[in-house]
Amino acid sequence: MTLRALVRPPSPRLAEGLLTHLDRAPVDAGLAITQWEGYVAALAAEGWEIVEVAAAGDCPDSAFVEDTVVMYDDLAVISRPGAVERRPETAGTEQTLTGLGYRIARIEEPGTLDGGDVLKHGGKVWVGLGGRTNRAGLDQLADLLAPLGAEVVGVPVSRVLHLKSAVTALPDGTVVGFEPLVDDVAAWDRFQPVPEEPGSHVVLLGGETVLMSSAAPKSRALFEERGLRVVAVDISEFEKLEGCVTCLSVRLRHAPSG
Repeated sequence: MTLRALVRPPSPRLAEGLLTHLDRAPVDAGLAITQWEGYVAALAAEGWEIVEVAAAGDCPDSAFVEDTVVMYDDLAVISRPGAVERRPETAGTEQTLTGLGYRIARIEEPGTLDGGDVLKHGGKVWVGLGGRTNRAGLDQLADLLAPLGAEVVGVPVSRVLHLKSAVTALPDGTVVGFEPLVDDVAAWDRFQPVPEEPGSHVVLLGGETVLMSSAAPKSRALFEERGLRVVAVDISEFEKLEGCVTCLSVRLRHAPSG
C-alpha cells in the first residue's frame, strides 16, 4: 500500500497567522518556504508519496493542513475549525481527498473541531477540549468513528493551542509531552515527560522512525535512547506561529474504499 502525506504550501500571508498563546514575532516568509520544502523532502525521503493541496494564498494559516481533516481508515472527516477565519481552508482539503477516492464526512454546526486537537493511537482517539474544539464537535466525531471501532475520549486543553501542541504518541503508544503545558498527564496510561516544548511533537513515519523539530536536541537524545530513529527538521518560522511538525502534514495510511 502506498503511504501518502497530504501537505499544503505556505501562504504568502503566513506571517499574519493567528496567535493564541505566543506573542507575535517577525516571520521570514522566504525562510518559511525553504523550511517547508525541507520538511516535505524529509517525508519523501522516508518513502511517503507527497500529495499537495492547492495553495490558499488568502488563508495565512493554510500550511497547517492537519487542522482541516481527521483521517481514520478510509474515512476523511472534514473539520469545522474553531477559528472562523480558518474555515475556508477545508474546501481544498476536501476536494483533494475526494479526488483520491476517500469517503467524506463533515463536522457540522454547532460543532467545531480542529484536526490538531485529535491524537490517535491503537484504536483510541483523544480529543482536546477547551480551545478550538467543542463538545459538539467531539460528539460528532465519536459518532462518525464508532462504526470503525474507535474509542473517542475528551481531554482538557487550556495551556496550548491544540492537544497535539502539548502531546503526541511514540510508536509504542507512549504519550510524550512537556509537562508544564499538559493539562492532565493522568489522561494517558503511559506518559513520558520531555525536557523541551518542541520535543512534545513527533510524526510517526513507520517502524521506529519519528520526525521531530531540530529545536529539541535533548528530547531527540531521549528518543534515541529508547531505540527510535529520529529525523529532525528546522521549522522555526512555523513554530513562531504555534505550529509544529504534526501541523504541516496529514498521513494517509489507508487506501480509499472501492
